[in-house]
Amino acid sequence: MSRSLDHPPRQDTEASVSELVKQASEQMSQLMRQELRLAQAEMKQKGKRFGMGGGLFGGAGVVGFIALQALAATAIVALDLVWPLWGSALAVAVVLLAVAAVLAAAGKKQVRQAAPPAPEQAIDSVKADVAEIKERAHR
Repeated sequence: MSRSLDHPPRQDTEASVSELVKQASEQMSQLMRQELRLAQAEMKQKGKRFGMGGGLFGGAGVVGFIALQALAATAIVALDLVWPLWGSALAVAVVLLAVAAVLAAAGKKQVRQAAPPAPEQAIDSVKADVAEIKERAHR
């Protein structure tokens, strides 16, 4: 038997290993860049939705505030038939403050339960990539 069949030359083995390491490094770099682009795109989409939602809430708040003023004035005028004007205004103000407190508590609860503004898909993808790399490294 010839020596080249039994034991491949050391330089070829080192070259192959170094090429594999280089390829793995390039692939890891490319994968990380892709994951970062995914995270950036996800955060951009979430940011647009938060912005649009905030603008819509703002518009609803302005219109709601004007409507509430009209309703409060109507309620005060209606209660003026039964109580003095100052008593009617006080009663309407107390009711409005109670409604505001309930809405604030409900809003606080919703904000606490909101999903974190993190790129969840990208994070899950990176975790899966790391797990796959670890699994292949142990083989």
